[in-house]
Amino acid sequence: MPTWTPSELKSEARPLAGKAWRVVEHQHTHATRKLVDTQQEQQLLEDILDQSKPQYPDNVAHYDYLLKTPFRYLPANRYGSRFRRAASREGVFYASARLPTALAETAYYRIRFFQATESKLLPRPRAQLTAFTVAYSTTFHIDLRKPPLDQNADEWTSLTSYHRTQSFTDTAREADIELIAYESVRAYDRGVNYALLKPSAFRGTRPIDRQTWYFYLSPVEAHFSRAHATGPEDHCTFDRAQFDVMPPIIP
Repeated sequence: MPTWTPSELKSEARPLAGKAWRVVEHQHTHATRKLVDTQQEQQLLEDILDQSKPQYPDNVAHYDYLLKTPFRYLPANRYGSRFRRAASREGVFYASARLPTALAETAYYRIRFFQATESKLLPRPRAQLTAFTVAYSTTFHIDLRKPPLDQNADEWTSLTSYHRTQSFTDTAREADIELIAYESVRAYDRGVNYALLKPSAFRGTRPIDRQTWYFYLSPVEAHFSRAHATGPEDHCTFDRAQFDVMPPIIP
């Protein structure tokens, strides 16, 4: 497999603009509200908690928290994420070209979380999520699905290791790449995911649209339903077997 240099990646980079979806924990209310009696007390508690968290990098301070949070924390996984090393202070904003792809990614990682717990009991209550879109515009983006970068497809889509993609990201940052487009390995449709390496790739400082979704997990399926659903497009169901065959990440 070829090894790419910064200059080679830069020569393959092209502009790209569009919108992307991301799904996160419900963000409309604070969990701390039930711990206090007044809104003033709740705001004070939130301020105290925020002081214990890592500082936002200076280059994301003016963005909405939904956009800048991925640049604040280290990866939760001890092995890092597909395009970010575990100890890297360089954040990555992961998103998908289509909402169903983003939901599939969410289902996979939630299932992995519950499988890693000691009891392995599935949560029966529904989980509330926020799905939102962001606009992006880049001068330098690369697409791992297209020639000549698709020569390394087996490494980019590994189900068990992030080693090569993390090394590749180091080179991409040297080449000033702002966004990496790549194939989702968690969704049946093998949809398109995006790894935004720089907050400067955002076009605007706030999400464009926000939606509330509910997530239900059972032994046989993972189901998403949009709040106030009115049609089939407001539901998305995945067979649990789709995710259970995927092995965990190893060093």
